[in-house]
Formats: sequence, structure tokens, C-alpha cells
Amino acid sequence: MPKLLITIAAILFTIFVNAQNLAVQKDVKVGLVLSGGGAKGMAHIGALKIIEEAGVHVDYVSGTSMGAIVGALYASGYSATELDSIFRNIDFGGFIQDNLPRSAKTFYEKEDSERYILTLPFNKFKISVPAAYSGGQNIYNELVRLLYHVKDINDFKKLPKPFVCIATNVETGEEVILDKGYLPEAIMASGTLPSLFEPTRIGDKTLIDGGIVNNYPIDQVKKLGADVVIGVDVQHGLSSREELLSATEILSQINNFRVATDMEKKSEETTIYIKPKIGEYSVLDFNEGEAIIKTGETAAIQKYSELKTVAFNQNHIKKPITKTTVKDTLIISRLIIDGNNNYSRGYVKGKLRFSMGKEITFLDLQKGILNLSATGNFHTNRYKLLENGIGEDLILNLEEKKTKAFIRLGAHYDDLYKSAAIINLTRKNFLTRDDVASFDFILGDNVRYNMQYYIDKGSYWSFGVTSRFNAFEEEIDFSIINENYDIPGIANVNRINLDVTDLTNQIYVQTVLKDELAFTLGVEHKFIKYSSRTLASIDSTASSKDRRTFFEKSTFLSAYSQLTYDTYDNKYFPKKGVYFNGDFHFYPWSSDYNNNFKEFSISKAKIGVAIPITKNLALNIETEGGFKLGTSKVSTFDFVLGGFGASTINNFTPFIGYDFLSLPGNSFVKAYAKLDYEFAAKNHFMFACNYSNIEDDIFRTGEWFTAPNFSGYGIGYGLDSFVGPIQLMYSWSPEVKKSNLFISVGYWF
Repeated sequence: MPKLLITIAAILFTIFVNAQNLAVQKDVKVGLVLSGGGAKGMAHIGALKIIEEAGVHVDYVSGTSMGAIVGALYASGYSATELDSIFRNIDFGGFIQDNLPRSAKTFYEKEDSERYILTLPFNKFKISVPAAYSGGQNIYNELVRLLYHVKDINDFKKLPKPFVCIATNVETGEEVILDKGYLPEAIMASGTLPSLFEPTRIGDKTLIDGGIVNNYPIDQVKKLGADVVIGVDVQHGLSSREELLSATEILSQINNFRVATDMEKKSEETTIYIKPKIGEYSVLDFNEGEAIIKTGETAAIQKYSELKTVAFNQNHIKKPITKTTVKDTLIISRLIIDGNNNYSRGYVKGKLRFSMGKEITFLDLQKGILNLSATGNFHTNRYKLLENGIGEDLILNLEEKKTKAFIRLGAHYDDLYKSAAIINLTRKNFLTRDDVASFDFILGDNVRYNMQYYIDKGSYWSFGVTSRFNAFEEEIDFSIINENYDIPGIANVNRINLDVTDLTNQIYVQTVLKDELAFTLGVEHKFIKYSSRTLASIDSTASSKDRRTFFEKSTFLSAYSQLTYDTYDNKYFPKKGVYFNGDFHFYPWSSDYNNNFKEFSISKAKIGVAIPITKNLALNIETEGGFKLGTSKVSTFDFVLGGFGASTINNFTPFIGYDFLSLPGNSFVKAYAKLDYEFAAKNHFMFACNYSNIEDDIFRTGEWFTAPNFSGYGIGYGLDSFVGPIQLMYSWSPEVKKSNLFISVGYWF
């Protein structure tokens, strides 16, 4: 009996001593402080898992930067286990880079993004660089979704766990305490790391990362009423020069000069100070999330007995853990737009591409916001969702980018156009709201230009004007020209040099009917010149001044319509999606250089699908065809197959196994398949094959439905590089002895 009394006394004494050391009392209130640290902040989640496991109830939360993001989610009701699941399933690399899917861009914007290597703002004859690496739009979209259940709580003290975070006023350098407002906006401001993300504007303040002034806001959680403070500190301290490998790391180091001194005092003020060992990780090591979370668990376990003591001394009635439900659908009944001075309401609404008053998914909302971002006309959109009784108000506080002019640069090499460099000048709001004017000047072996003017109304009718000058030369079989243009008196000629000159001007209207479906109506003026120096050099009747034989030198007028649907995730290496392009041209008039014109039409279509087979293996299948309607003998717009590439003019169509401009006819069908294996990130091994029937009137004679007369095969390598796709394709055909090695470097233009 005495031994039992001694044991009980010892246990009571231990509890009393720990209680005194922690300065706790009945109904003790616990505050949680989470420091900033970028990717290292994922250690907070591991620490929270152990804190919860120990039975500690957190009453107040404060945080900065990544600590603010994790802290706000925790304060809103998510458990540590739920946070672990959320963060493990986020693609931080894509989120930080603000990678916009092709589906977010209009057809005009797709062409822009797949043509240039570098875009530089241009203002008052001065070239500048972007203010930040990323706008953070993807991250903000996800925060709005995850915090939807507390969207109408304006006072952060009324959250399930009262919360406060810290930001820095970039103009004054002062600390800004964020405890009211729209929660996703506040924590995004707290985590806006300079040079990585655009600053956040809240009211009349421009805010950046709170870690600059207060990376461990212990005072704020004490002011909320905390008696005991549990702190998780993921700051690294000072790094060696070998560890300073990025601008972000250098900025973090500069900030750490002051933080290192502050933390000596703040760590002493922290009741339970948890310091994960994260020295080997950088602020951008989000791909190491699992390992970083584990460091938080390991550090918190070392404080487990102290955490258990805090839990023992809390007068907290444990409630069953309820799962925080992430909303999947919503109804936006009202759209409120502010700040759209140079872009109309119709333009903004057209970009969002969803209907008011109807149930939509969060994915629909996020796609609409990304569509708006893809225009490049606005800074990151810190939109808000607020309850209005019959649905949600979507409040868009738009901040238009002041820079309206850009210089864009690109380069390309291929076997047809040879080497080329592109210089582009783009001007938005050139003549009116919602418009953009663009001029490409292409220098190289073949000088070209491309001018575009486009008034973008999204799903409403848009208006465009284009003017393109295209020229190249190629060695082709003389029989192709001789059959189409009937050139007498020339014998013993196998191959000739063909110079192609094309000037095309278009005026059109276009509407996006549903997401990626665009319908276009327009009129076209085209001047085409086909000529050769080869025949002139052997033809004694040719002009000594020109020394050139002309096969075509005519102007054509046409009306056309086009239907395009494009959900490919990548133009050059698609892994999923569907593509369709149907085009109809009616030619009622020509200047008739060859005296053989009668009105005629050209119709063509292409359909394709990309199917993912495994994570790294995809199958791309396409089929296309076209035909001429009418009895006109004009062969200028006949289809000609051969070569490799992604950008051609008129009806010249790629066909591997044959050289450029090898197989002519006024009608054709073609099937194409490509297996694409991404054996390393952005490195592709490709096997391709294509089959075709091409000749005059094959749809009338039934030849289109017979076994293919022409085939070609190819194996190749592709690299999705920063200068655009680099592709090498070795191709051959069983019908011809000669094989071809096609090379393409950079975006086609």
C-alpha cells in the first residue's frame, strides 16, 4: 500500500511540475504559430498530425506566407490528415508556373503562344521585363475552391479557429495585419514572394510576402488570447554561397539576416517550439513534399510528452471529427465587374464561357478565370465569391495591365522554309476596346510577313483582318507541273526549281460556340505566283530580262467558312484531346492568267484524336481529305502531298515518306497514326505511318475507298524545348527508293 501511494504521489507531482513549467491553467487556450518557408512549410502538416494525435485542441492560429496558407486551411476546419491529402495531390510545379492549358486560350491566343519564344513588354520605346515569374492564378483558384465553405466569413476571428496572418506593404515596408476581408485574398497576399509572384492589391495597399517583416507572428496569436503557444518554425537560417542557386533563395537569404536575430527571442517566448530539420530543402522543393511533411512529424514527436501535457490541462470537450467537404458545384447568379476600362463587359463575359443562373462545376469556374488570364490583359484576378441568397455573386476586381505593346521573338528551321527569325510587334487596344493588332516580320532564306487585326468578343461575334505574304522554293518532279499546266516543248527534264509566292488577305467574323468550337465566315483575296528558273534557262523563248517561266500569276477572290474544334493538350506532342477542322472555299472570280478559269469550290476536312495508352505512351490518329467541286481546269489549288511539318499554305499537305510537293491531285484521302513515347521529361520517341489515295476525282470514281496507293513510315525524336519543339524524323516509303530525314527546330510560323 505505501508503494502505491508513493507511485500516485510521483505521478501527481510530475503533472504539477509540467503544468507549472508550461504555465497552464484550467481551460487553457492554445495558439499555433506557423512560420513562412515556401515548400519547407509543408512540414507544418506533419507537425499538425502529431499535435492532433497528442489530443491538443488549437484555439487560435497565426501564420505567414506558407504558414498562412496551411494555417488558414486548418483554421477553416480541415484536419491535419485532410491537409496531408490535399497537399500530396497538388501539382505545385504547374501551379507556380501558372501553366495555362491550351483549352484556356482562344484560337488566336493559341497561335500566339505557339509561335514565339520570348515576349517582352514595350512601352515608350523601352523594353522591360515581367514583374514576376508567375501571377499565382492557379494557386488562387485552388484556394477559392478549398475555402468556399467559409467564403462569407469576413472577420477571421469568426472562423472555426480564429486566424490572423501577416503581409508587407511594398510601398512603405510596414507590417500589415490581415484579420478581416476575403480569406483566399489575404493568405495569397501573405505568401506573395517577391520575384516569384505578382504583388497583391487589397484596398489601397500593394502587398507582398509577410515574411519580410514578420515571419513568425507569435505576438498576434497571443493577442488573440493564447495562454500556451505551439510554434512550428521552418525557417532555414543563413545559407552558404553554394546553396544560393536561385534569385528566390538569394531574396530569402537577405530576409534571413534579420529573421535569424528575431527568432532567438521568439523561440524563447514559444511554449513548445518545434523546429523540423529542413536544411537540405529549398523554398521551391515542392516535389519533395512527402519527405518534408515527414520532417514535421519527426520534429513534433520529439515534443510529444509536452504536447500530451498541454492536452491534459485543456478543458476542451472533444467532438467527433467532421470531414470538411469541398464544394464541387455552385450557381453564379450575378456577375459584378470593376476595373474593365479598356475591355467591355461582353468581352469579359465571353471569356468566362459559362451561363449565369445555372449550376456549374468549380472546374468550369476555374477554366473561365484561366480563359481571362490567357488573354494577358489583366494582372492575376483576385476574384471573390459571396452568397446573395439565390446563388453566388462573382466579383471580378480587374486590374488591367498598363503595358499594351509587346515585342516578341522567335526562330525556326525546317527543310522547306530553311532558317528564319521572326520579329513581332503587338499592340492591344490599337483602335478600340477589345482589339489587338499584330505584325510579324520574318527574316531568313525566305522573307515573309503576317499582319493580323482582331476584335475579340469571345462567344459573341468577333471580327478579324489578316494579311500574309509567304514565299519559298523547292526542287520538285517536273511531271507535277507538266501535268497541271501542260507545258509543251520541254524534253529530258526530270526535276525543276519551283518558286512559290502567295499573298493572302482576309476579312472575317468568328464566334466561339462552345469552349473549343469556333465558326468562321469570311472573304479572301489571294495572289499566287508559281514560277521556275530551271525552264527559263533552257527555253530560248524566255525573256532574257526575267529568265523565269511562270505557271501561275493570278488573283483570286473567294468566300469561305471554317469550323474548328481543338482540345489537343499539345499541338506537336498531343497526349489527349480531339481535333477537327473543316474548310470550304468558293472561288467566283479570278484574273485568269492561264485563260482557263471557271467558278469552283474546294472543300477539305481533318479530324484527329489523341489517346493516352499509359502515363508516357500516347496514340495520335488523324484522317483528312478534300476535293474540288466544279469543272474548272484551274489546278493552282489542287492538293499536293509530301514532306513533314505543321504549317503549310493553300492545300500543301504533309505526308511522310515522300519529299515536299510530291503527290498532286484535285482530291485525296489520308490516314495518319503516331505512337509517341515520352521516355524522359519532354523527350519523345515517335513512330509514325500514313497512307493516302490522291488523284483527280477519286470521290467520283470510287478510288478513295480502295486500298491506298501511297504509304510512308517514319521514326523520330522530339524535344519540347524552351525554343519550341525540336523534331527529327527519318522517313521512307516502299514505293520509292529514296528515304528522307526531316528536321524541324522551333515553332512553325
